Amino acid sequence: MDITLIFDFFPKLISYLHITLLILVAAVAIGLVIGVVIALIRIYKVPVLNRLAFIYISFMRGTPILIQLFLIYFGLPALLTLVHIDASRANPLLFVAITYGLSCGASFAEIIRGAINGVEKGQAEAAYSIGMNEKQMMVRVILPQALVIAFPNFANSVIGSLKDTSLAFTIGVMDMVGRGNTLIATSLHALEIYLTLSMIYYGVVICLEKGFSLSEKKLQRFEGSLSAEK
Repeated sequence: MDITLIFDFFPKLISYLHITLLILVAAVAIGLVIGVVIALIRIYKVPVLNRLAFIYISFMRGTPILIQLFLIYFGLPALLTLVHIDASRANPLLFVAITYGLSCGASFAEIIRGAINGVEKGQAEAAYSIGMNEKQMMVRVILPQALVIAFPNFANSVIGSLKDTSLAFTIGVMDMVGRGNTLIATSLHALEIYLTLSMIYYGVVICLEKGFSLSEKKLQRFEGSLSAEK
């Protein structure tokens, strides 16, 4: 082991950090949209869709992300050929974004549903009693409180998704881990490269944790100011 090689590998690996962050941002954006829709379906118990939403969440949370990645990468193009669409040459990043977006969506849906259900039911009754309709009650009373409840779990889910992105290289995405594997093949210094990768990932996680911690405190102050106004 040559510890000084870490300084050589660090710039080569961190130059691919933007790919990893791009995957994360895309996954969170897609996941939020899916999560909100699925959560509302589950909360209002929409016939048929509620059952489908339950199966979707159960499947995504009960299967490894690597298996999901392969299912989307190999299965989606096969399905699209049935409608005469050739996706065999699509950028692997697209399949990664879809897979991680679906995975995040399942987690976010349960986080959002749990947070909304976690708001005291008396809050809704009080909102109705002063003349608010259901939309006003949800936007002005329930959601601000639910956001505070959901935020810690949301932050943990995002950090978990960041670490899951390390599997994107398995379908040919040249992210940090993908670049690390090419360096291992040419240099044969696997330990030094994986140490460098662990340092980069850990540094990003620390930054995210600090950012989420500050955001959570601001949300709590904002929610407190709303409660004071009421």
